[in-house]
Amino acid sequence: MVARALTIFHHEEQGGGSCCPNPSPPLRDSAQDLHCITTNFHYLQTSGWYWGNISASEARKALLKEPEGTFLMRDSSHPRYMLALSVQTRCGPTSVRIEYSRGSFWLDSISPSLPQLQSFPDVVSLIQHYTGSGHTSQSDASKDIYSETKPEPDKHTAKDSGVPLKLKHPLHRPDSFPSLQHLTRLTIHRHTTDSTNLLPLPKPLLHYLQNYPFHI
Repeated sequence: MVARALTIFHHEEQGGGSCCPNPSPPLRDSAQDLHCITTNFHYLQTSGWYWGNISASEARKALLKEPEGTFLMRDSSHPRYMLALSVQTRCGPTSVRIEYSRGSFWLDSISPSLPQLQSFPDVVSLIQHYTGSGHTSQSDASKDIYSETKPEPDKHTAKDSGVPLKLKHPLHRPDSFPSLQHLTRLTIHRHTTDSTNLLPLPKPLLHYLQNYPFHI
């Protein structure tokens, strides 16, 4: 497994808004947003590594003794954001907010050259992209993404800037460890290059696979 890497630039932030707020998006059908957000949280609840409403300090404590690249998803403590990614780096745990607009999710960025990073229809697809789990060869290492992203408020200061962020292993909640069925589903997705619709399986099993179409 070769994890794509990002470089995050720490700065202490108190309340307030984004340093580089995006312009107001065009009007969008609220039903579409509701469907997108509902589907996203269904995926996250199924993943086992969504920790819900925990604070940045609680996420830091959970990740503190884990190896570099261990991560979890949680609710953001900032009122303008729904979610935050907490990850163990070589300098300790930190958190990065997840942006959402018009049916797309992406990592929050403060880089003038990267006003918006690559977006995804759901957060699990975003995380799967940056982990490159089972789908990124050694020759793809040069394609690793380096970006400036805005961390959630924590104990880091500006002197901590330039810490590489790599996503390798999700940290499951103690009460949400994946079932054998879910682990089997992940393995099937990890080794299936074609659509799962083509697999010679009964419809209930195909529906179960499609209910979580990821390998992480």
